[in-house]
Amino acid sequence: MQSFEIDKNDILKVKNAILAGDEALLKVLEEYHASEIAILFERLSMGEQQYIINLLPSDLASEVISEMDEESHPEDLLFQLHPDKRTEIVEELDYDDATDIISYLEDHEQDEILKDLSDEDASNIRALLTYDEKTAGGLMNTDLICVNVNFTKKDAIDEIIRQSEEMEEFYTIYVVDDVERFMGIVSLKDIIKAKHNAKIIDLVKVDAVYVSPETDQEEVAYLISQYNLTSIPVIDRNHKLLGRVTFDDVIDVMEEESTEDILKISGVSEDEELSGNWVEAVKSRLPWLIINLATAFLASSVVRYFDPTIKLIPSLAAYMTIIAGMGGNAATQALAVTVRRISLYDLTDKQAYNTVLKELTVGFINGAVNGLIVFAFAFFFDDNPMLGLVIFCAMTGNLVIAGVTGAGIPLILKRVGIDPAIASSIIITTFTDVFGFLLILGLASKLLL
Repeated sequence: MQSFEIDKNDILKVKNAILAGDEALLKVLEEYHASEIAILFERLSMGEQQYIINLLPSDLASEVISEMDEESHPEDLLFQLHPDKRTEIVEELDYDDATDIISYLEDHEQDEILKDLSDEDASNIRALLTYDEKTAGGLMNTDLICVNVNFTKKDAIDEIIRQSEEMEEFYTIYVVDDVERFMGIVSLKDIIKAKHNAKIIDLVKVDAVYVSPETDQEEVAYLISQYNLTSIPVIDRNHKLLGRVTFDDVIDVMEEESTEDILKISGVSEDEELSGNWVEAVKSRLPWLIINLATAFLASSVVRYFDPTIKLIPSLAAYMTIIAGMGGNAATQALAVTVRRISLYDLTDKQAYNTVLKELTVGFINGAVNGLIVFAFAFFFDDNPMLGLVIFCAMTGNLVIAGVTGAGIPLILKRVGIDPAIASSIIITTFTDVFGFLLILGLASKLLL
């Protein structure tokens, strides 16, 4: 199945169907999956969105709203619906999806939605709202299937059938004792294949991986990926089973975290919406550009200091941009790899040291190879082997600095409690510009004048 992309013909088709009436609109919407309708909503007005949601059956409407991007503000669409329709949709949503959407509303708006729900649904959603959205508690769904460790095979199957009536799908059976403490997991396959007189206590896997509700979402994603899990149980400090985080939620987390890291490394605030207007973009980016401007003045002051050297050897001005540019690119490469490693693993001191050593070695080799290329260029086109030697040394030295700073600075920032993706790019750019200019101009002043 190919990915769906918004086409102007799709938008026009839906808009014309809205004008043609309910029957025509329903016929057109049958051509699209719920996730595709959610994408179409990005190009429709709030009024058009409401019209479509009100027309769709509540189960399909809930799918559409749950698939809407955060930047499309599904919470606003949900809140503006008629209370009866709104309640039907929330009741169709999984608790974790309902909580995610409702959490973006004001407290009084949340209360208005929750008061119309059943006591059980409202209680479950209120409990999930107490957790930070970027933790296992904020991701988990309290809908799960669990059986008592003392059950027989027949008891377990009967209980699974009873509990699964309200669930769309499940992958793992959780096992608890008489006081609801988590004992482990058992697969449905093992229960079905077991002998008729088998007991769950003999089938349970007691060394199951689990997380606490406070576990960061990145750690949850890492564990599910590492152990190839379809879901992971969430356990409180008393070892009681609270809920589960499923792999589909983790896919969203991985996308969110990757986007966040890319924006931070680029000097863009994570608060900037990808579909936001130019005012939001300016507010998000301008502070970082001003900081970058300040560091650029530092690099320019180095150039000003060596102004007499540049006047005597004008060709240095052309090579300076090459040295600085190559250093910046090399540092960005090292930074991207290191930030990704930090986000996936909790690096030990030895691993951190080896990471820096590796990038130093890579920087030296890449610097020497590129330095030789520029040396040959200076030798043949400028007819100046000493100039080529200066550029070779400057290129090699700056790429070594790029590798060390690109790997070392994010590790240092992480150690002192600062998000390494936020400030690393600006710091390493300053290092490679300043030291790149110092190396080429300083060496030129000593060796060529």
